[in-house]
Amino acid sequence: MVKVSIIVPIYNVDKYLGKCLESLINQTLKNIEIICVDDGSVDNSLKILEKYAQQDKRIKVISKSNSGVSDARNMGLENAIGEYIGFIDPDDWIDLDYYEKLYSQAIKYNCDIAVADIKRVINNKQYISYTTGTTQIVDDYYKKLVICDVPDHSYVVNKIYKNSELKKYNMKFESGMYYEDLIFSPQILFYLKKLVTVPNVYYYYLKRKNSILTSKSHKKDLYRASEIAVKFIESKNVPIEKVKTIIKRFKFLGLTILKIKQKYSTVEVKLFNCITWKYITEHGESS
Repeated sequence: MVKVSIIVPIYNVDKYLGKCLESLINQTLKNIEIICVDDGSVDNSLKILEKYAQQDKRIKVISKSNSGVSDARNMGLENAIGEYIGFIDPDDWIDLDYYEKLYSQAIKYNCDIAVADIKRVINNKQYISYTTGTTQIVDDYYKKLVICDVPDHSYVVNKIYKNSELKKYNMKFESGMYYEDLIFSPQILFYLKKLVTVPNVYYYYLKRKNSILTSKSHKKDLYRASEIAVKFIESKNVPIEKVKTIIKRFKFLGLTILKIKQKYSTVEVKLFNCITWKYITEHGESS
């Protein structure tokens, strides 16, 4: 039995793909399948995939014409046979015991979702971007949104999802747009019931200048996805102000000197210059 199907959407990432695949084929959880969907790459990505597939029969390569990451992930979902589903982007990587820990906790607590921590990688330096803190088992929708920091940071890659529940609710990514995770995450946290957090196991997210989501040309998709996410959350009787970060900025001579970040009835205050510099040094970037 395949315990976890890992879906990797791929488009022109030949410089990064090897590290991603190495972290997958060397997982301590062996009963996995690695579904690599090449979305019409024009670099050497497909050749790299075919080389790895010859060496490891758990790798399944699907090649399609370019239509975006949502379609690539959806095609992976259609072909996945694992008990759980995981997603990884092809320029990222994971701890070698990542899927073993997520799967074992999901089974132990009979959960539909298991959530890992995230480290952001910037200029070869690693910073904790998201942490679960402790092991928690949650089935309340509002609490799941808070724990997973949705909609502000709607990660889908640091989780595994029960495949039978995805099929039951016909969960798919929004086709034809970017920031599809922002739409997917609020919905999946609603329909899939029980969630467990798994601390101290990491997904490594590489922040690079030429990635798709750093492009300013996709702002319209960001606004549209945000609107859809907010409407869905509020339709489930969760006021958006309870889960969305509110940032207040105070300026002097046109420069921001004080920023107050308020969320979940807590307040963080960051003074700029020396204090903000310290925050950037320790955490990678200010939010």
